[in-house]
Amino acid sequence: MFAGSFCGSIAGYEAAQRAPLRLKGRALGAGKRKKKKKAKKAQMLLEQIMSSKKQQEEKRRLDKQTPAQAAFEKMQEKQQRERILKKASEPHKQRVEEFNRHLDALTEHHDIPKVSWTK
Repeated sequence: MFAGSFCGSIAGYEAAQRAPLRLKGRALGAGKRKKKKKAKKAQMLLEQIMSSKKQQEEKRRLDKQTPAQAAFEKMQEKQQRERILKKASEPHKQRVEEFNRHLDALTEHHDIPKVSWTK
């Protein structure tokens, strides 16, 4: 009884296809996609367009600013350049020594408190 129904179910799979499944939209031989090559000219044109758009946006932004806002941004950029030049002028070792001297000059109030509860 059981054996007869088991054999009948296997017999139904004999005609099954043993090839890999094919996905919709792909032909038989198109299993692998070809890599797209980027065009350098298109990329350069895109960069130029983006840079020109940035310049136009900055120009529009500057047109909308009040004179005080423009002066503020100009001073901010100037101070930023001065900070960069100051940092670049002295080596790291000298900056660390100067920072350590500053820390030594601070009072005990600024010391890091003890964390351990046992000692």
